Amino acid sequence: MKKIIALFMTAIVMLSMAACGTQKSSNGSGSEQKSVTLKLAHNLNEQHPVHLALAEFAKKVEEKTNGQVKIQIFPNGQLGSESEVLEQLQAGAVALTKVSATALTTYEDGYNAFSLPYVFNDENHFYKCMESDVVKELYNKTKDKGFIGLTYYDSGARSFYTAKKAINTPQDLKGLKIRVMGFKSQTDMMQALGGTAVSMNYGDVYTALQSGVIDGCENNETALTIGKHGEVAKYFSYDEHTRIPDILVISSKVWDSLTADQQKAIQEAAKDSTEFQKPLWKKSVQEAVEQAKSMGVKFNDVDKKPFKEAVAPMIEKYSNEMIEVKKLLDAFKTIQ
Repeated sequence: MKKIIALFMTAIVMLSMAACGTQKSSNGSGSEQKSVTLKLAHNLNEQHPVHLALAEFAKKVEEKTNGQVKIQIFPNGQLGSESEVLEQLQAGAVALTKVSATALTTYEDGYNAFSLPYVFNDENHFYKCMESDVVKELYNKTKDKGFIGLTYYDSGARSFYTAKKAINTPQDLKGLKIRVMGFKSQTDMMQALGGTAVSMNYGDVYTALQSGVIDGCENNETALTIGKHGEVAKYFSYDEHTRIPDILVISSKVWDSLTADQQKAIQEAAKDSTEFQKPLWKKSVQEAVEQAKSMGVKFNDVDKKPFKEAVAPMIEKYSNEMIEVKKLLDAFKTIQ
């Protein structure tokens, strides 16, 4: 059924693209370039910093192409879940989408590097690594899989938050059931730290925390307020084990249908949108912390050294088993 829907949507997109007509290029050469409208789908709401960045991206694309390329955004999961939209994108029915880097691990091993704990030293190191040549190379490695990466968006550092006690050392996780996203790297991380990984949908977390089915979660500060988890989880411990970016990807089929000038404009607009999103994300985190404090959440800093030591064998194992992961991690270590 998904394949039928994807094929149907592809037909609609191709018809709509054909109906757009042509416009003269702005370089004065007199050559003709097609005017296109590209669909961008994602599962966030219109207030989220990433959605605002995508709206800025759409605005910049239209400006830089003199209206030749327009982006139509479908937020709130209107066209399906993250994985469903990615399938549509591979078929060319959707042009662009935002996905968590972890969702791309099944297509390219290198993306596992972003979900490993303590890969990035801090926020500035994260930014420099994500803007490095080795990451740009990674973006293009999935072209034959149906998509390429354009840029990244900050989704913060993920830490542990719990219902009954703060997490100050890995020993504090022993015997605790912690909700994770369900990717192997997260399950392996929890095992290395002594906790028990529990995979469940984000929408079920509040009730699970409230009923004691789980003892805590790992996420950024905004989960305390957007998901209202701060009502039932009163301890947020800043171990900052991972910084998993969101990645903006575009269909290979759509990308190849664009002119070189249009491709350049989209790449420039994507980079601009990342810079646009950074302060928005910081502001959203600051607001979430203040609101969570008013809900009674206590925030505590932790010594990260014991956590790093506990997961070191896990990181070495991933590096040994995945050449692309080792390549990225080695490059990140050279970035100051």
